[in-house]
Amino acid sequence: MLLNKVEPIKLFLRLQSDSAPISSIVKLTRILILTLLAMIAFASNSLLCRAALKETSVDPASFTFLRIFSGAMALWLLMCVRRKASVDRTTAVFSTLLSQRPLLRDGSWPSALALFVYAAAFSFAYLALSAGTGALLLFGAVQATMILWGLHKGERLGIIQIAGFFLAVTGLVVLVLPGLSAPPLASSILMLGAGVAWGIYSLRGKGERNAATATAGNFLRAVPFATALVIIFAPWTHVDLPGIAYAITSGAVTSGLGYVIWYRALAGLKAASAATVQLSVPVLAATGGILLLGEPITLRYLLASITVLGGVALVVVTPHPPLNLAKR
Repeated sequence: MLLNKVEPIKLFLRLQSDSAPISSIVKLTRILILTLLAMIAFASNSLLCRAALKETSVDPASFTFLRIFSGAMALWLLMCVRRKASVDRTTAVFSTLLSQRPLLRDGSWPSALALFVYAAAFSFAYLALSAGTGALLLFGAVQATMILWGLHKGERLGIIQIAGFFLAVTGLVVLVLPGLSAPPLASSILMLGAGVAWGIYSLRGKGERNAATATAGNFLRAVPFATALVIIFAPWTHVDLPGIAYAITSGAVTSGLGYVIWYRALAGLKAASAATVQLSVPVLAATGGILLLGEPITLRYLLASITVLGGVALVVVTPHPPLNLAKR
């Protein structure tokens, strides 16, 4: 009789152990899909920014304000719809009045400041930098910020991950180096600052439990900073309809929603992996240029794409070595 009671327990434990690898695969697949969507959004954002600042007459301060403001409004509407759907209809009136406060309790002012600094510095830097130079400076600064912080907090890279990191960097250099020229010092400093700010924003996002509300709160807090920027640069303000359209699309879709996806992906990524995977953005942006702008496909581009994406895969998929707790 006792054996009959023990057998179901053994069977249950066996099923649990067999399902563990499956759940790990599902979790890894989910993280990879979210990361891929976020990188596509970032690449699309780069294309929109390039088109607006190079092909229209919108100024960088106005573009930054429209981008942040439209992102804040889109996320605010998304949060209102979600909350309205989750409350009882009999309390809809009161929930409408109270639903504004939680958004301001989510996110933080330091994250909002990092978001604003990234957006503003990015816009102003691209007035004088070429796309290749800007991408190299931006993502180099992102990597340095996030990987150094990860190492400081005890993260360690294995040999395969180190090889993947250098492989991705090599591919990126191969892609952008032939078109590089001596960049202006002021614009280079701005783009490096944008990379550091984006790295800080990404690192702070790893601790957020609710990606959507945290992103909405950060965008709402960043609006006053963007407003102050427009006021300061009011004498040089100029907008046109194409520039406004690019800015709103960049803010509401590829920035606002893209950052929500990125915050959710960050929960499953180490800082070093989150830094390295962003090296794929310039490659994806170049792909968008080929598909949307009619740029030619070259052997150099194909080799660089394979190298960068292969290096990213090695860093993200390879298990991290255990932490040395004695040093923490």
